[in-house]
Amino acid sequence: MVSEERDVVAIEATNLRKTYGSEIALDDVSLSIPRGVVYGFLGPNGAGKTTTMRLLTGLTRPTSGTVTVCNVPVNDRRQLADHVGYLPESPPLYDAFSAREQLDYVAELRDLPSGVARERIERYLDRFELAEDADKRISTYSKGMKQKTAFIQSVLHDPDVLLLDEPTSGLDPRAARRIRESITEFADAGTTVFLSTHILPVVEAVADEIGVLFDGRLVTEGTPEGVQSLAETGEDGTLEDAFLAVTSQEAAADNR
Repeated sequence: MVSEERDVVAIEATNLRKTYGSEIALDDVSLSIPRGVVYGFLGPNGAGKTTTMRLLTGLTRPTSGTVTVCNVPVNDRRQLADHVGYLPESPPLYDAFSAREQLDYVAELRDLPSGVARERIERYLDRFELAEDADKRISTYSKGMKQKTAFIQSVLHDPDVLLLDEPTSGLDPRAARRIRESITEFADAGTTVFLSTHILPVVEAVADEIGVLFDGRLVTEGTPEGVQSLAETGEDGTLEDAFLAVTSQEAAADNR
């Protein structure tokens, strides 16, 4: 990715806060993520990762703070939809459809020209080894097959920003590698990928930058190497070691 593209901010969030009654789900989180970057978003269960992703897609409104994606305010969901692809942890699929019908339906919702849609659908079905089963009902699919179908529908319109929540969940090693390769290819082509997963080797393999969320707060941010250095895990330390060190330090501080 050329440096000029990385000077363009794709995701800008300022002082994001989200509360549900007296519960603080997100507390003063700010992000500035350039175009073409793979941003690994890490945190323990309940840290606020899914809440953040829903705020970035406009599905949830912040209690306070602002968010723009590709210079579009996230409350303008109609315009935002042209720029963003979103794979939630529990993706929306119609069990009565086949994968091909599901993808045709999404292409129609996205107003993709029929020729473009057909080429992309068939290319992705082949790539993720779904072509032979593409006309079977999704209700008969394994978790991994459903996950691959959901990933394809999130990228079908060639988004500028791709938000992925546990994209390799339920996948065998071969399919998981295809997802990792696709993430790298999208970023190389200028797509910004916001990746949330508990599988830290995936983040270590593809992320340019990472942020660690703990108890609704962004407690660490930087390159994987920089975060490992800040966590003082040593030369042989992994991203998993750094994550555990950072979150343990935060937990200890909260308990004082």
